[in-house]
Amino acid sequence: MTAPVRLSPGDPAPEFTLPTDTGGQLTLADLRGRKVVLYAYPAAMTPGCTKQACDFRDSLASLQAAGYEVVGISPDMPEKLAKFRERDAITFPLVADTDKAVLTAYGAYGEKQSYGRTVTGVIRSTFVIDENGKIERALYNVKATGHVAKLRRDLGLD
Repeated sequence: MTAPVRLSPGDPAPEFTLPTDTGGQLTLADLRGRKVVLYAYPAAMTPGCTKQACDFRDSLASLQAAGYEVVGISPDMPEKLAKFRERDAITFPLVADTDKAVLTAYGAYGEKQSYGRTVTGVIRSTFVIDENGKIERALYNVKATGHVAKLRRDLGLD
């Protein structure tokens, strides 16, 4: 498998239409005119992914006050995402990319190092997308713990 693509500031954010945790669909075009934090995580209801989702949930009011919408993306089925939302009171959309096509287009799926081995999977990543659908920041291999606080600092919110 080849190395995943890597998006850079100024690149157009790959468009998507994906099913959500609430049974609807979300497209990137629906969010045009707003800044978006799209974060990719490996699996709902695992310890690291739960920590990260709860950190975004707890920071949502200040992110929204600064004009950002938050969307989580994973290869989980919508039904699992619904359970995750309910269990952890997630208050932002979670989208299901079960065939991993969108994750791949963002460079958030491919070969990665895990405990010293090369494996294929979701590369924990965060993308800040501007109001015009362009990548403002592309952060790859982020840590589940502490990432949201660092992102808030980088965006000038803290």
